[in-house]
Amino acid sequence: MELRVDRERCLGAGMCALTAPDVFDQDAEDGRVLLLDAAPKPAAWREAARDAAQLCPAGAVTVAENP
Repeated sequence: MELRVDRERCLGAGMCALTAPDVFDQDAEDGRVLLLDAAPKPAAWREAARDAAQLCPAGAVTVAENP
């Protein structure tokens, strides 16, 4: 799994940070997404990251599954 975020697209809703706090955070300055771990290893973190991507109202989180 590889995660990508588009900070320009981010609305600062915070769903990613709430859903997967080990993987995402919010910038204290502008409230936009910060990616903490682009390739999370624990299965629970990967599942939370997938959920966060689906919940993002701006579509700012992208998940690429590695073969």
